[in-house]
Amino acid sequence: MRNIMTAPFVLEIGKTAANMYRLGFDERNSGNISILLDESEVGEYIDLNGVIREIPTGFDAKMLGGKIIIATASGSYFKNISDAPEENLGIVRISRDGKNAELLWGLKGGGRLTSEFPAHIMSHISRLSADCENRVILHCHPTHILAMTFVHELSERKFTHTLWQMCTESIMIFPDGIGLLPWMVCGTNEIGEATAEKMKIYRLVIWAMHGIYGSGRTLDEAFGLIETAEKAAQIYMLTAHLPRVNTITDGQLKNLAESLKLNYRKDFFD
Repeated sequence: MRNIMTAPFVLEIGKTAANMYRLGFDERNSGNISILLDESEVGEYIDLNGVIREIPTGFDAKMLGGKIIIATASGSYFKNISDAPEENLGIVRISRDGKNAELLWGLKGGGRLTSEFPAHIMSHISRLSADCENRVILHCHPTHILAMTFVHELSERKFTHTLWQMCTESIMIFPDGIGLLPWMVCGTNEIGEATAEKMKIYRLVIWAMHGIYGSGRTLDEAFGLIETAEKAAQIYMLTAHLPRVNTITDGQLKNLAESLKLNYRKDFFD
């Protein structure tokens, strides 16, 4: 058995979490990450038959029955994950009936999975239905995206269009647009279900006055989506109170999207 502390998926999640903390996306113990893992890869590092304990999923997750997931622990500080992965991460397998997550490694000292774990599982189910290679769900609190939800109309079409206009690469990186939810109580099945419904269409879903959910085939892809949206939101917040002398026009955005053969949301233009 190989040393799990050297496993690529453990090292990658620690590195990404530290970077997000450094950027201010995940203050204190905020934010959470989950990644669907390949069983054969995980089996090189841990005993897949050694179930430590069972953790109720809180809903019917049998659509992911048998799937193995690494996720951040409740209360984990992102800056500490790389130094103490066994305390701040957990590897679980969803039971065949979908009622429990079987802990295979981590959560040392009796730790719990992130309170948003049900929302992650629901979003994984939605994203897999849209892209069978989509295996990452990432939640964080980017400063300028949060600020923008306080001052911008919470319309998916208008919010996305504004972000597209702020930075040339925006429409290139998220041509499918961004989903939006009003403020809701976090850590509940209700917000998980609402997020999952949006995730059937969008790879990015903003929780107004709270944060954002990003998805992707890799951690880099999911983080890159959020990073790009945050940069566009930052530009908006730096300029929204000033008279706009120049702008990227709808015609220019459409020309860019057409030239790159992007499958963009044409209905998000006036």
